Amino acid sequence: MMSSAVAPRRVNPVHGLLLAFPVALFPAALAADATYLGSAEMQWSNMAAWAITGALVIGAPALAWSVVDALRRRAAWLYPLLLALAWVAGLVNAFHHSQDAWASVGVGGLLLSLVSTGAVLAAGWFAFAGPAVRAEAVR
Repeated sequence: MMSSAVAPRRVNPVHGLLLAFPVALFPAALAADATYLGSAEMQWSNMAAWAITGALVIGAPALAWSVVDALRRRAAWLYPLLLALAWVAGLVNAFHHSQDAWASVGVGGLLLSLVSTGAVLAAGWFAFAGPAVRAEAVR
């Protein structure tokens, strides 16, 4: 039997499902932005905008859940902070993508997609990492 010091903290399955959407959709938006910059085909920018919107809509409950969970368990705040960074960068990116034509992506949109993707992937890593990995990251 595993001791509680090495046993991984279980993520609620519903929370895991909510987290799966931004973990998939923010990188999809990054890929669509990169493809748009290479092809100038407007549909790639539209696809990125929809992926960002989906990540924000379903990521908001995941973010709220992580904050409540951190408050309730007095857990480390790295996971909710990374998720918040991804969500805020995604929100700014959604506004950036609402501009017209080439300005909707550009270098700024690509950088915002990179920040939101990196933050949400790191958040997903810490959400499912065991307590030993989370404790090392906080130190």
